[in-house]
Amino acid sequence: MHPRLRSFIGTIIIIFLVVAYAVLATSFATAALAQQPWWVHLAYFVISGVLWILPAMLVIKWMAGAKQPK
Repeated sequence: MHPRLRSFIGTIIIIFLVVAYAVLATSFATAALAQQPWWVHLAYFVISGVLWILPAMLVIKWMAGAKQPK
């Protein structure tokens, strides 16, 4: 696959991933953490704010592709 096409597809996937993850994380927090103290909200959003990086790293590695021999 051409590197520019791979980058374009990966960018679209990452944008979708971030939007979907934000909606899901916020919906869960609204439903499950409504009566919790502020520090539980803080811990949840710190952890969930970092976890989206894991699937994004996989997409970025795919976007980089295999190194071509010189």
